[in-house]
Amino acid sequence: MDDRQQRNSGLPVPPTRPFERPWDRPAPARTGQHGRDDTADGSGVHGSGALGFLRRHLMSVVIFLLLASGILIQAWRDLSRPDAWDYWKDLYSTPSLTSQVTDHVALDGRQRKALVLRGKIGPAAASWLRDRVDEARLEPGDLVLLSSPGGDLGQSVIMGEIIRARGLVTAVGTTDASGRIRPGSCASACVLVYAGGTARYDIAGSRLGVHRFTTRGASSDPVADTQRVTGLVLSYLKRMGISASLVEAMSATSDIRWLDSRQAAEMNLVTAQVRGPQG
Repeated sequence: MDDRQQRNSGLPVPPTRPFERPWDRPAPARTGQHGRDDTADGSGVHGSGALGFLRRHLMSVVIFLLLASGILIQAWRDLSRPDAWDYWKDLYSTPSLTSQVTDHVALDGRQRKALVLRGKIGPAAASWLRDRVDEARLEPGDLVLLSSPGGDLGQSVIMGEIIRARGLVTAVGTTDASGRIRPGSCASACVLVYAGGTARYDIAGSRLGVHRFTTRGASSDPVADTQRVTGLVLSYLKRMGISASLVEAMSATSDIRWLDSRQAAEMNLVTAQVRGPQG
């Protein structure tokens, strides 16, 4: 039966086009307040250019700005502290320690590479030392040669830990132009750096000096600070295998007390004697 016969029969006639459901129809384009299409391509989905970007990402931008401002404020507070500037200056600008690498230093019957350190132990000395050890490519058994009046106690402990972790040996002295070891002195916090050596050599004529340690700056509770520092030093010396009598020797005087070879050996501060010439 064709369409004309079906219409004359009184039966319902199906539509000539498929039935369209409401959800099958495309959404109408959204226009702005002046009747314009809001999208970059005219489709009316989002705004165009910088304005559209801000509309879509306004909350993300606000959160980013808040986080960035918080980081900058905290960085300014950290860098506004005097010790922070001292740290950055000691690490990048004018380090208080100097270093020299000597490839062939005779010590205890063998040739070793030596990292020779001179100067005061500053507030960034541990990070500085780690970089110098890496640059020198020191291997276990190589030498760190020290000549220093001391300095930052906390940094000296970390330096000693670095030396121990790398398996390096220590001695007190300097080197001459030919690479021979010459006597030197290591006092105050420098002794704690020396203590990090897996073997700690006694060089004839070199000196190890100790004295009572002090805390920097004003303190609301100096007794508690002294106890904290004492505990730190005792714990460190125990890990290095050194007698607690070294702390007793430190605490006995505010002036430098130079230890003789016998005293240093009894404390297990010195663990090896140099045999033969050092050159």
